[in-house]
Amino acid sequence: MRFLLLLLFLPFSVFSQTVLEGKAQGTYYVIKYISADTASLQSAIDSIFAGIDQSLSLYKPNSLINQFNEKGHVQMDAHMQAVISKSVEISKITQGAFDITVKPLVDVWGFGVHPPAERKIPSPAAIKKVLTHVGTKYLVIKGRELSRTKPGVSIDCNGIAQGYTSDVIGRFLDSKGIHDYLVDVGGELCAKGQNAHQQYWTVGIEGESQHIIPLANRAVTTSGNYRRFFDSGGKRFAHTIDPRSGQAIHNNIISVTVVATNAITADGFDNALILMGVERAFTFIRQHPELQLEAGFIYKDAKGEIQEAFSPGFPK
Repeated sequence: MRFLLLLLFLPFSVFSQTVLEGKAQGTYYVIKYISADTASLQSAIDSIFAGIDQSLSLYKPNSLINQFNEKGHVQMDAHMQAVISKSVEISKITQGAFDITVKPLVDVWGFGVHPPAERKIPSPAAIKKVLTHVGTKYLVIKGRELSRTKPGVSIDCNGIAQGYTSDVIGRFLDSKGIHDYLVDVGGELCAKGQNAHQQYWTVGIEGESQHIIPLANRAVTTSGNYRRFFDSGGKRFAHTIDPRSGQAIHNNIISVTVVATNAITADGFDNALILMGVERAFTFIRQHPELQLEAGFIYKDAKGEIQEAFSPGFPK
């Protein structure tokens, strides 16, 4: 089930729409932009993906993030600095609902880089042990140096890296004088300007009904429990893990779509909002207007029926 559906518009002006698409970061990407210059930016885009992967990919053996997880310290590059800084900021304001030191929990639940042949619920003792290595309080940032105060602390930036990547590509297009674009990296999107019909780029959110929302220089991300999960004891355990309790989520939330000023912000908050649940998430958004967040939930009610709920400022 897919909740983000990009709507394409055919160009008719002297400016042409270019579409670049492919695979990166374990997912797909689609980049659309309007420009009079038809020179391909594909190689430059490929270099951006490669640079971010070398910094933040757990699948790259010698990436900076893997160096930190192995040695406990690393000299960060600009990508890692930006993501770590934003991650710590979001962790503080959500009181730990988002925490990049969740990696040991991701692994013990079987959702890590090397998943087991069969996922199962870890024992309470195993979760309790792993939780002693979770918390951004164990991270120390001094300039470009990232270190940890406790052995066994490791980080996983998958909950925010794709949103960051969308923003980086957007800024790259800006640097090339392209100010009308939509960047989609695995469903984490940022948009600027207008499409070839001289209208805001639009995105469809599919639930019980379809909502078409305009992205007026905004970003949108979706986090859901419909892709990576396993069933045990009549419950469905999804890959969204609460860093505070160590539990894999098994609540009634199917997905949340978050709109923010940039994709790293939307991506960083979407998992935290899922963990909060609908009412607490809306309260959080109301209490923090400075974040400029809006959210739309698809969830099951007490009768098991699918419902939708949107924050007051969610784009219509």
